[in-house]
Amino acid sequence: MAEDERALLGSAGGGGEDEDGGGSPGPLRALPAVCDPRRLPHRLLVLALMCFLGFGSYFCYDNPAALQTQVQRDMKVNTAQFMALYAWYSWPNVVLCFFGGFLIDRVFGIRLGTIIFSIFVCVGQVIFALGALLNTFWLMDLGRFIFGIGGESLAVAQNTYAVSWFKGKELNLVFGLQLSMARIGSTVNMNIMGWIYSRVQDLLGYTGPSTLGLTLMIGGITCLFSLTCALILAYLDKRAEKLLCKEQGKTGEVIKLTDVKDFSFSLWLIFVICVCYYAAVFPFIGLGKVFFIEKFRFSSQEASAINSIVYIISAPMSPVFGLLVDKLGKNIIWVLCAVITTLASHIMLAFTFWNPWIAMCLLGLAYSLLACALWPMVAFVVPEHQLGTAYGFMQSIQNLGLAIIAIAAGMILDTRGYLFLEVFFSACVCMSLIAVVMLYFVNHLTGGDLNWSAKKREKLQKVAATEAEEQERLRRQNEEDLAKLRPKADAFSLRNKYLSKLGAQLPDNYSSYLSTMAHRSVLK
Repeated sequence: MAEDERALLGSAGGGGEDEDGGGSPGPLRALPAVCDPRRLPHRLLVLALMCFLGFGSYFCYDNPAALQTQVQRDMKVNTAQFMALYAWYSWPNVVLCFFGGFLIDRVFGIRLGTIIFSIFVCVGQVIFALGALLNTFWLMDLGRFIFGIGGESLAVAQNTYAVSWFKGKELNLVFGLQLSMARIGSTVNMNIMGWIYSRVQDLLGYTGPSTLGLTLMIGGITCLFSLTCALILAYLDKRAEKLLCKEQGKTGEVIKLTDVKDFSFSLWLIFVICVCYYAAVFPFIGLGKVFFIEKFRFSSQEASAINSIVYIISAPMSPVFGLLVDKLGKNIIWVLCAVITTLASHIMLAFTFWNPWIAMCLLGLAYSLLACALWPMVAFVVPEHQLGTAYGFMQSIQNLGLAIIAIAAGMILDTRGYLFLEVFFSACVCMSLIAVVMLYFVNHLTGGDLNWSAKKREKLQKVAATEAEEQERLRRQNEEDLAKLRPKADAFSLRNKYLSKLGAQLPDNYSSYLSTMAHRSVLK
């Protein structure tokens, strides 16, 4: 480390002098580009580690969905118990959404926090696999609970690293790449875990809890890989902090639960849209593989492929839709289009036997579009100092809704079947649609900016910036005018004090100056 620091920062000696004998440091070229924290190759290495940091978490999150048939058969559980595996992941995040940023900023720091959350993910996955090996389903639930403690907070840490290493326009691309890598992790899981189970079955010669447990343990290798990335990233960040004298990254979140009482009606409608929409997407994907096998007579491999198409489409389309929404604005209209498209997809899956690839592709496009249009709207209706609380509350009720809906979906499937389940999901999307329509009219009646075009928003922002600059100019001018009325020399001030003690009448501006000095002395 010391050698790297000397190489990067140079020294005051002859090695850092110009050829003409000048005393200014020479170009910092001693370190290879891949080792220099300011150079692009090194930052690309850091970016790769950031992207793979969450790969294991996203890969293992949907392990149950990829192995639904095997889990229910080998562990002898019904669908409600199976969906509880998703609910147990969501329960801790109802609370941790408020404290993940606090733990990173104030308790652990970004580096230690990332490692701790990665360890939670690894330990949770191992306990999940052990529960299957020991044929103990409650232990699998416990594993998912511990896995959930680390999973969501690890995503917060991932974003904090991104903000620490990349700035400005780079940041949008970095977030897009991180999201794409997360979707790739989910897609690989959907398409490979069934194959791994088959290979383990061939090796052992039978199915059962042992086969399931070994399969899940193999899937946990991805969590170990992500933990390794966290350790390397911590070392590189510590090294960069020492070499460049940069501060450790922080989330910057400020959470005040008392701000909830000040949330506008528009924000509460955004919360409703979020909960009702995602309740019809994630639980559906969790149960989708068996649905396609039973209704459309797909093979296990075909069902896994179509069930993962939402994530496959989301990987490249999320950055594209994000750019589109940024350029055009009209967020409410985009959200409305996404919700209507999702409703059409569920209706097609529920009441027709059309090729389900059409409906699932539409669902993937709608899912990508809604995320790009809905989440930024929070920043339009909430003051900047309340953003941390608003996003934390939004994630909290999202996880609460997902936990409840996951259990409800499992119970409906056990008692009523897939048709009623699809009707239930369609009803959730309808509630989201009603909330979007209400948000449109509330925004229109209150003169809100949620549905402004990007050009109008940019124009008004420029006007506001100009007004702010003019007010700042007037404030400085007033300060300068007041300063001209105040005596400048210390001797002049002493003379005025002396005259005032003698009882001499002083001009008003002199008197006010003396009273100001007295006030400052009291403050000191």
